[in-house]
Amino acid sequence: MKKNKLTAGFAVFAVILCLCVSSCASAPASSGGGRSPAVALPKPAWVSSPYSAGYDEKQFVAVTGSGSSKDEADKKALSNLIGIFSTEISDQSTISTVYKEALSSGAANSWSETTTSNSNISTSSSLDSLEGVEIREQWNDGREYWSLAVMEKAKAARTYSDKIKSNQGMITNLITMTQAEKNSIEGFSRYQFSAAIADINDSYVNLLRAIGGAIPAGVVRGDTYRLEAQNIIKAIPIGVVVKNDKAGRIQGAFAKSLSEIGFRTGGTNSRYLLNVDISVSPVELPNQTNKFARIELKANLTDTSNGTVLVPFDFNRREGHTSQSEAENRVYLAAEREISAEYKNKLNEHLSQIIPKK
Repeated sequence: MKKNKLTAGFAVFAVILCLCVSSCASAPASSGGGRSPAVALPKPAWVSSPYSAGYDEKQFVAVTGSGSSKDEADKKALSNLIGIFSTEISDQSTISTVYKEALSSGAANSWSETTTSNSNISTSSSLDSLEGVEIREQWNDGREYWSLAVMEKAKAARTYSDKIKSNQGMITNLITMTQAEKNSIEGFSRYQFSAAIADINDSYVNLLRAIGGAIPAGVVRGDTYRLEAQNIIKAIPIGVVVKNDKAGRIQGAFAKSLSEIGFRTGGTNSRYLLNVDISVSPVELPNQTNKFARIELKANLTDTSNGTVLVPFDFNRREGHTSQSEAENRVYLAAEREISAEYKNKLNEHLSQIIPKK
């Protein structure tokens, strides 16, 4: 009797085990996160035809992307969508350094009429800068992942229209100043920064055109502000004062460099003065029959209204010759050449990187 009970119990256990195995074998495979499902769901139509997912092409922009992981597929889809507008969106590499620094430092906020200027001004076509874009669909076959990125045109149009208006308000604040304030290096920097903002607006306008959005009134191209910035430079006189010059050679070299940028030559009462100190001394070298001289030159472009040194410039050189006078002549010649080759570039670099302060 006991043996029959054991046999019956074993039979019941065997039946249960078979049912479990059968149940596991017939369970449907997941189409979501599993990397190697036993059976993949059929490939949805949107993988090959993005708009088949129910998005009207008049109202949406839909693009797919694939990758070896969900995140990679998401990024690829977003990147592919941005690629559609690659000629309309400003590339980060073309945006001026001063513009990016003004955003990162928060200086742009002081000129904005809103408290969200950092979000209202974009500096690149990076994955998170194209507004109104979402990942709406995802699918994988166990080996490759697919994502569908969708941009709602109406939402994007509202966003970029608001960005343009916000930037226009910032430009208005930047260029509103007295004539005396305007004809200064600070005034130049404000117009230069306005040009950079207008360049961004221009890319937003192009994007709005591409999606059929309305363009706000009063949009001005960046070149308009850039041209006025150059006109400001032409209205600024800079005085050049040189101590221990030789026949005006150093003064002439600096004046020429300033003129090439566009500045006028001013007198000693100018707001901006380039103060140059020169020291020339003989150099004794052992076991040398030639004579040597050393020149040490320090030049500081200064804003006399507040005593700020805007651009420092130093030069140090030793030259030799059979006569001391010719050795000295050669160090002056070397200084002239250095000024002609480097000072214009150094000053231009400074001007291009000025961040206007309110």
